[in-house]
Amino acid sequence: MGEPITDGIQRRSSEDNGTGASTQGTPPPGYSFPTNKLAKTMQDSTKIPLVLVACGSYSPVTYLHLRMFEMAADYFNGHQKYELIGGYFSPVSDYYQKEGLAPAHHRVQMCELATETSSTWLMVDSWEALQHSYQRTAVVIDHFDDELNNNMGGLTLPDGSTRKIQIMLLAGGDLIESMGRKDVWASEDLHHILGQFGCMVIERTGSDVWEFLLSHDILYEYKENIHVVKQVIYNDISSTKVRLFVKRKMSIKYLVPDAVMRYIFDNSLYATKLTRKRDYVSFAFD
Repeated sequence: MGEPITDGIQRRSSEDNGTGASTQGTPPPGYSFPTNKLAKTMQDSTKIPLVLVACGSYSPVTYLHLRMFEMAADYFNGHQKYELIGGYFSPVSDYYQKEGLAPAHHRVQMCELATETSSTWLMVDSWEALQHSYQRTAVVIDHFDDELNNNMGGLTLPDGSTRKIQIMLLAGGDLIESMGRKDVWASEDLHHILGQFGCMVIERTGSDVWEFLLSHDILYEYKENIHVVKQVIYNDISSTKVRLFVKRKMSIKYLVPDAVMRYIFDNSLYATKLTRKRDYVSFAFD
């Protein structure tokens, strides 16, 4: 998900302290951070516990979104430095003005339906969706860091000690390419996200993320924190296409989980004319 800059330099929320990081305010009413699927122990306590976070519209969530997490899991299976202990979907709030954006409560529920029985490690965090203003990705990642490492205290090891959990942004190749656009991402956000947290990129078939990294100063500076996985089996399912299929009364079976498909039809989503403004398109997390 890109970061449209509309105030000349960047978009900031009231929680931003002006350093590229953020301070977390009072959680929304009724909100609780999900940890039920986080691994409680590590197979190798010499490694760094890792949590992947994918920010996006998820209108609706598709099988490609789920597959991206699984491709990332394959990459980190047996990784020398990190051990994956959990993953989160973070749907954007209704204040991310975008064409085809269903109300946040619907998108959160669809992500819940897609993960509640099909995955033992994927969860849905509604914090971003419940916000009353647009939240930059840097602020959202800071929220996860605050919940996992400050409020939860990191991961407790068998000897009773605790270890900080590394948060990493999961993204499609198109998102990493959008980071080269100054009108989309603020440079301080890139330094903050890539320097402190890192990014896991699922590369589209036919694209070359590393070639792009060579041409971008900030991305190249943090190339050691950017992990790239090629999409071996081509999959171009997009939420945009799913919405269009629904509107045209075409089948969406096997494009989205069955529970999500039923939810779409039960709630009459995407069947009417789309009127929301589109200000940025991320095909991987559309």
